[in-house]
Amino acid sequence: MLTRELYNESCKRALGYLQKAGIVITEEEKRNIEVAEYGLGQHEEIGLQLVVYVNTDRCCAKELILFPGQTCPEHRHPPVGNEPGKEETFRCRWGKVYLYVPGEPVENPKAILPKGREKYFTVFREIELNPGQQYTIEPNTLHWFQAGPEGAVISEFSTKSRDEYDIYTDPDINPAQSRKI
Repeated sequence: MLTRELYNESCKRALGYLQKAGIVITEEEKRNIEVAEYGLGQHEEIGLQLVVYVNTDRCCAKELILFPGQTCPEHRHPPVGNEPGKEETFRCRWGKVYLYVPGEPVENPKAILPKGREKYFTVFREIELNPGQQYTIEPNTLHWFQAGPEGAVISEFSTKSRDEYDIYTDPDINPAQSRKI
């Protein structure tokens, strides 16, 4: 469960990572940092911090901050109404991120699966993103990602973000889990 203490500590750490990445955010953006804990009580292993710059009917831009080894769990962005689902581009700004999508699985993944949740990670084509590298994920594509040993800051550029419609492989994940206290 996302407590005020966990939220405050995660925001403080996230600001330090943004500073390392040379990303300046406004005071208002600092106050609006979101912390995704997913209701699993494993925030250090499964979770992320984010700053949303814009989310309109046509586009979305965010910074995703992951602590060392922190994982955004496997999910997909399904069609909503007449729209095909969210298309998103991840661009690594600082650190290293291991992104996994469908395709030929890597023999020895660099990511370490969160203990007790291994069966909920099913795609293993590995894309390693270092600063300046990016990858685009098509709508309705299963994916998950994990920060390398130093953590990571990723800029996300996408079509409209509708997190409430995301479908997670892990049935215990609560996508509505508090993101801001």
